[in-house]
Amino acid sequence: MQPYVLVLYYSKYGATKQMAHLIADGIEAAGVTARIRTVPNLATIVTEAAASIPADGDIYCTLEDLSHCSGLALGSPTRFGNMASEMKYFWDQTTSLWLNGALHNKPACVFTSSGSMHGGQESTLLSMLPPLFHHGMMIMGLPNSIPALSNTKTGGTPYGASHVSGPRHDQSLSQDEKILCEAQGKRLGDVVQALAGKF
Repeated sequence: MQPYVLVLYYSKYGATKQMAHLIADGIEAAGVTARIRTVPNLATIVTEAAASIPADGDIYCTLEDLSHCSGLALGSPTRFGNMASEMKYFWDQTTSLWLNGALHNKPACVFTSSGSMHGGQESTLLSMLPPLFHHGMMIMGLPNSIPALSNTKTGGTPYGASHVSGPRHDQSLSQDEKILCEAQGKRLGDVVQALAGKF
């Protein structure tokens, strides 16, 4: 199996999905294959089983996708300063991978989008880290050597790429936000390459 970095995200209005695809571009710019996956919506009452493959868009992540990745970029919109319940539910199903150490020593990073500048981006990024720590992953952020991190007037944090989508979720990613997404993906891809002993 060819090594790949898993870009796993949940997106309600499309901004986190766009970020995921930019991060995947950065991963592939580092010479590593990116595998983009999402998680399904949750319903409080289940009246029928959802299809295992969505009708359109990126396909749902499986535990095998996660288990066999060489690195992970994890993204979620903010939900009151926390990751979305859809993503939390997915991670709650990963005990078997925790038991066998499937993710030990693999690099990971996180990214998010919120409706406002102070909508809880940094706490959301931090809320996505505990499952990764428990799985033994190596956490990566964004260094200040990337000028867009210091220059941004929109999203972007040392903890990971972020985006401010506006109260109606209609603001496009800024140029700095796009640069930071691609830089985060490239950095993750470079570390995967280094860990594989390719340079």
